[in-house]
Amino acid sequence: MTDLDPPLRRYLADLVAAARDVLGDDLVGAYAAGSVGLGAYQPGRSDVDVALVCADALDLGRRQELVARLRHEALPCPARGLELVVYRRAVARSGTPEPGFEVELNTGARMPFRATWAAADRPAEDGLFWYGLDRSILHQCGHALLGPPAAEAFADLSPADLRRLLTDALRWWLALPTPPGDGPAPGAEDAVLGACRSLVRVRHGVWLSKVDAGRRLLADDRPADGDAAVDPTDGATADLIERSIAARAGGPPPSGPEARAFQRRVLDEVRATAV
Repeated sequence: MTDLDPPLRRYLADLVAAARDVLGDDLVGAYAAGSVGLGAYQPGRSDVDVALVCADALDLGRRQELVARLRHEALPCPARGLELVVYRRAVARSGTPEPGFEVELNTGARMPFRATWAAADRPAEDGLFWYGLDRSILHQCGHALLGPPAAEAFADLSPADLRRLLTDALRWWLALPTPPGDGPAPGAEDAVLGACRSLVRVRHGVWLSKVDAGRRLLADDRPADGDAAVDPTDGATADLIERSIAARAGGPPPSGPEARAFQRRVLDEVRATAV
């Protein structure tokens, strides 16, 4: 990770040091995930996603101490915010689709603070699919800051669990409100490209960043049977993906209705495909 910008590299080193102060030998791994792990971190836009692995369950006092040391007010995050999740080693290695976390922390200058001590404390409408999918991404793409390689620390999901969680994620995105009409809808580009990432995982078995997933679909050949729910050679589909990629660099986003139509087609393909 020597290509990271210096403020982020220093921050990650300081975060691991602070976590070790709190957890001591119970901290057996620390991993950069999300956009950092996928090689798509954008200063000023991206979050910093970090997964910590501890040897055993943490009592409430240590969880609270860890949050106090790592929240933005104590350790300023140079990105939009920090999304941190702590897992027991047994959970990380299990391949379970369940959340299974010890503590979750969201904190940053442009991110609402939230500390969660158990999956049962999360509002149901926030979704519980994130954690299994994130651990799958970590298995393939995580960068070790401390401990063994991410592929050893995190097990992947089974094909059936992967498809179920991807389906849950696509349904969650579809349930989000979107502005009516055909005008540009801020955030629609992320909905489109997030669906691209799910589809690339199903079709090609790899996790890519949102933009890289859109580009991968644009490079796909038309399926031989012509029956795929999403045909990347279709002009309207290609245009939607290209506009969504451009929106990440400041261009106008697509409209809500066209993003939703694309998401539904991806959902249909994910549900129909044996992973």
